[in-house]
Amino acid sequence: MFNKEESRKLREEFWIAFGKSYPKKWILYKTKIKGLSFKFYFGLKAARVSLDIEGELEQRIHLWEKLISLKSILLDEYLANAIFEEYYILENKKEISRIYVEKLEVSIHNKNTWRDTMAFFKVHMKLFEAFFLEYRDILIS
Repeated sequence: MFNKEESRKLREEFWIAFGKSYPKKWILYKTKIKGLSFKFYFGLKAARVSLDIEGELEQRIHLWEKLISLKSILLDEYLANAIFEEYYILENKKEISRIYVEKLEVSIHNKNTWRDTMAFFKVHMKLFEAFFLEYRDILIS
């Protein structure tokens, strides 16, 4: 078991190593669509790449409906294992909508899983970004 400081150092070490291994400028928050962002997550039991929709409910619904209209394209051409959750509750109890892919049985506390997690992040975020760039105009309208 790691104390908070050891855990913080491991997390910092992972993200620094990831940035050095894959020095790409990811879109993340720079979507130019209010409330829509991409995120990496690496915890104690899983890693995740997600497209999150936050903000006011009306705007969230509007974006979610557009993404649902593109669901078959996303699943067929980009991310066959994507999970769509219209109502996703964050740890802070905030409700968002989320589309994500997940890699189980990895841990940020286990350096033996880091390389596979980094590769997972790279492959899946590139696919998410490719989908977004191809269909951004639909999402913006």
